[in-house]
Amino acid sequence: RCQRWVENCRRADLEDKTPDQLNKHYRLCAKHFETSMICRSSPYRTVLRDNAVPTIFDLTSHLNNPHSRHRKRIKELSEDEIRTLKQQKIDEAFEREQATQELNESNAQNTVSEEGGEEQEEEAVPLTLEERENKDYLKSLFEILILMGKQNIPLDGHNVDELPEGVFTSDNFQALLEYRINAGDEVLRKRFEMTAVNLEYCSKTQQKQMLEICESCVREETLREVRDSHFFSIVTDEVVDIAGEEHLPVLVRFVDESHNLREEFIGFLPYEADPEILAVKFHTTITEKWGLNMEYCRGQAYIVSSGFASKMKVVATRLLEKYPQAVYTLCSSCALNVWLAKSIPVVGVSIALGTIEEVCCLFNQSPQLLVELDNTISVLFQSNEEKGNELKEICRSQWTGRHDTFEVLVDLMQAFVLCLDGVSSDSSVRWSNFIAGRAFVLSSALTDFDFIVTIVILKNILSFTRAFGKNLQGQTSDVFFAASSLTAVLHSLNEVMENIEVYHEFWFEEATNLATKLDVQIKLPGKFRRAQQGNLDSEVTSENYYKEILSVPAVEHIIQELKDIFSEQHLKALKCLSLVPSVMGQLKFNTSEEHHADMYKNDLPNPDTLSAELHCWRIKWKHRGKDIELPATIYEALHLPDIKFFPNVYALLKVLCILPVMKVENEKYEAGRKRLKAYLKNTLTEQRSSNLALLNINFDIKHDLDLMVDTYIKLYPDKVEFQEDFLPSNNSEVTEDA
Repeated sequence: RCQRWVENCRRADLEDKTPDQLNKHYRLCAKHFETSMICRSSPYRTVLRDNAVPTIFDLTSHLNNPHSRHRKRIKELSEDEIRTLKQQKIDEAFEREQATQELNESNAQNTVSEEGGEEQEEEAVPLTLEERENKDYLKSLFEILILMGKQNIPLDGHNVDELPEGVFTSDNFQALLEYRINAGDEVLRKRFEMTAVNLEYCSKTQQKQMLEICESCVREETLREVRDSHFFSIVTDEVVDIAGEEHLPVLVRFVDESHNLREEFIGFLPYEADPEILAVKFHTTITEKWGLNMEYCRGQAYIVSSGFASKMKVVATRLLEKYPQAVYTLCSSCALNVWLAKSIPVVGVSIALGTIEEVCCLFNQSPQLLVELDNTISVLFQSNEEKGNELKEICRSQWTGRHDTFEVLVDLMQAFVLCLDGVSSDSSVRWSNFIAGRAFVLSSALTDFDFIVTIVILKNILSFTRAFGKNLQGQTSDVFFAASSLTAVLHSLNEVMENIEVYHEFWFEEATNLATKLDVQIKLPGKFRRAQQGNLDSEVTSENYYKEILSVPAVEHIIQELKDIFSEQHLKALKCLSLVPSVMGQLKFNTSEEHHADMYKNDLPNPDTLSAELHCWRIKWKHRGKDIELPATIYEALHLPDIKFFPNVYALLKVLCILPVMKVENEKYEAGRKRLKAYLKNTLTEQRSSNLALLNINFDIKHDLDLMVDTYIKLYPDKVEFQEDFLPSNNSEVTEDA
């Protein structure tokens, strides 16, 4: 069949391809098939019939079309070949018409209209009473599952261990099903009226199968929009625990038909410890299971917990090898300095970052603790109330995600330690045992010299990238000019590396001063001292130890990460932001996007006219009216009423917009990430479900119950019949067994 497709398409260049290559790498538009060859009643939406062959082609119009030079070459036909092809189409059309007429005549014998016996064509075979009841029954089950997902109700109810022996209780799914029966659902009542009261109405296996279909159908609604948009970017968030297993949350960025940049959650991917296996599964899930064409992927970003960065970098590298235009970038929702700190492959840094998160979490959990911290800050900053008030405001926010996280922490160290010490040593009943215990543990962690020297050194190294990172999360013009300042940032860091002895001496002195203020002993880590007990020649000082174990590897790593994350391709893409009119204005309309836009030439509708179109675009804004403001963001430019007259500019802006480094201008289109965070925060680890999570996070996506039912019937035909295990022949025997 592949051979016939190639012959009909007149693609001589594909004649030597194998069917496997054709199937993987080439697609044919549905417009080339007769409507009778397309099956629209399938549960998997529009699909071709098994014997479908393309027959509709316009093989001559391209000869007179001067704008078709960039299109794929079509094999030119002789007049005899064209005549033969036309005759073949006429014959096939006649045969189809004859077959349709015979079918209509056959149907007419059994169907008479009420208005005078006119012939009617049946669209589908009518369902039997049993089939209709089965469909209604399945639809009721799907409605309950969707409700549970949207309302974040776990499938399981009471834990079996919590119940007295011999007591039976329904899980949440069965309880809702019983409630619906009692509320008057005749379909369910009829189905289960003879079932034992202590028997599960729907098995765990069936629930799992139905949930998978719910998840797939809801995800498909988002993926359909992504495919319609063509270009997209992939973003993953931090690894999370789903019912005892580690998973990667996956989000997709795209520009929808209303020209809005959206970031939507599309599912969880099981995490693998082996980065190579993870890379393969990541690619397979996105392309084969979710059906996205990675040839259209223009960006990838990974927000990872400390310790996972190196593995996700392998995933990014493997994808880049296959898809060079899937640019590896930073994500706009994560500060550059936080991302760099998490990626440093030093154990002490990972431990310090974990401690910082725990401190922030403890204070955010207890308003009383925050009040206590405020009082401590007021005492310490009596001479500088303005600074004290600023720190109080910062403590009430998610300060661990700021560009200046380590500066804030160093400023607050004394306040944190004094506050936690006061709580842990308070003999009154003011604090719970949990808070007092956590305060003691965290106070001990903060007053460890290893922690102090780590945060001070990180603060000083990352001070060189702070302004650069802040600009990357700023306005479009800030991002554009930040790309130009990368060279200066790398120059400064290289200068630090060349003079690391001098810089580290200053950093270590600052750390020892802070330790002295907190009455912390300056010493080598205990694990290092224990390892060196038998080595009499060891004369390593604390200063030299931290230089070799922390300062040198941290600076080297950050330099390399900046080079990797801001590759030549990434910087070229950011240079294309000069297309945004406000950036053009700041550059006095003296821009040269053509050179940087070469990397996206194949994504443009009319690449031959790009130069002329860009000239018109510059002239339009250079000679605008006095009362017309220059659009400041890609979002504003995409929503211009006349953007359709600049198709190449529009295509470029769409691709630039979906790069993960660009922030989502309208917060309501970044709901996927916020809902993901809310789901993880509000759901106990053991009650989390990857299927229900997708339904909960995407609660506003429309769902097609009929599609879900049809899909279930097609995938599990043996489950559709009313099985004996749901309706026992002897009710009393089942009750006794139970």
